[in-house]
Amino acid sequence: MKAKSYVISNTVIVALGGFLFGFDTAVISGVEGSLEKFFELSRFWLGFTVAIALIGTAIGAITISRPGDHFGRKKVLISLAIFYTVSALGSALAQSWYALLIYRFLGGLAVGGSSVIAPMYIAEISPAHLRGRLVAVFQFNVVTGILIAFLSNYLIDTYIEDFSWRWMLGVMAIPSFIFFGLLFLIPNSPRWLVRKNRIAEAEEILVKCGAPDVKAEIDDILESVKIELSGVKEKFFSRKYRIPIFAAVMVAIFNQLTGINAVMYYAPRIFEMAEVSRNTALLQSVAVGFTNMVFTIIAMVMIDRYGRKKLLLLGSVGMTFFLGMVARSFYIENFGGIALLIYLIGYIAFFAVSQGAVIWVFISEIFPNKVRAYGQSLGSFTHWIMAAIISLNFPLLSKLFGGGNSFMFFSAMMVLQFFFVMRFLPETKGKSLEKIQKELGIE
Repeated sequence: MKAKSYVISNTVIVALGGFLFGFDTAVISGVEGSLEKFFELSRFWLGFTVAIALIGTAIGAITISRPGDHFGRKKVLISLAIFYTVSALGSALAQSWYALLIYRFLGGLAVGGSSVIAPMYIAEISPAHLRGRLVAVFQFNVVTGILIAFLSNYLIDTYIEDFSWRWMLGVMAIPSFIFFGLLFLIPNSPRWLVRKNRIAEAEEILVKCGAPDVKAEIDDILESVKIELSGVKEKFFSRKYRIPIFAAVMVAIFNQLTGINAVMYYAPRIFEMAEVSRNTALLQSVAVGFTNMVFTIIAMVMIDRYGRKKLLLLGSVGMTFFLGMVARSFYIENFGGIALLIYLIGYIAFFAVSQGAVIWVFISEIFPNKVRAYGQSLGSFTHWIMAAIISLNFPLLSKLFGGGNSFMFFSAMMVLQFFFVMRFLPETKGKSLEKIQKELGIE
């Protein structure tokens, strides 16, 4: 029991990186309107201001692995906690637009880095029988962070009148600093210690984690590292891996063509477009965040029972309908009652149980061991670049073409996703990695 508590406590600390990831992702939704006015931004440059953090996220995600291997997961996480703290305080105190861009970009680097390093650390320190559930704690914290950001924005807007946007951005410094302090309490990853030939230290940590056979565990890690290093020269972009590369890239692209970041980053603006007051819009955003969290939990139960492909097909149908209904509300300008909120909540629910739950699991399964790191980096990079493109263009396009056409575009993309999934994606549920590779024709 003591060993289990040790592992769980370290997991909870590291998973705070997921909370900050989610918080930083959603907090911008409450301030983008104020930033537009304060810095006198056009719709394009407002989109760029939102997207700059996502550009940092893409760069952070694709470049963090090497520092993580060289300096260790713990030291890198501590550095990322500093980035989070500086980004929050700097964004809140920024007097120029350029300064704000720099601090938001820094926060994006932290988001991208923590999205790779934190789950990696948790997986490496967890016993096999707890690994899946403990890694899932990170994803749960991401959606919790999104919910708390929406709630924080609403409360600050309700009780603080002057420069409330600065408080919305700055409040994240508190959990960031707590994250920074707690990270000094966690050990180094046993797998990283073995890579650095610090075997005795790795054995000591594995004993604390309750490993039943420490020597066998060390031998397994050594063998895994050997296999990993032997695969460094494996050519990734080749005909051999064309199917998993195509599948991973398209799943990542469709993930953003759901319009999820347009909703998460601009939820209050969407509600205000429907002639809802700003404070009410922020409150309705909380309902969106709560739905995302609840249905993410449901998805964790469903994904191994019903499979990845069925969830994506279900989500495609549900999102097509609800995005179409949102578009219809804008076309006929019928914003009475809570119809728009219900449609957006329905859309978020179907996203959470499909693309929200499937993307990272599917990408981690579709590639063989030798190129899995490359595959996950490619999938993550594609995801964040698409997120930046959507976030950059949504304010301008929604102004030029209206909310109805914007959401109808996302609805149409979900029709395409349905046929893509039906025709091209394999089902990976309940199959060994070797069987998946065989079915894809990878030797």
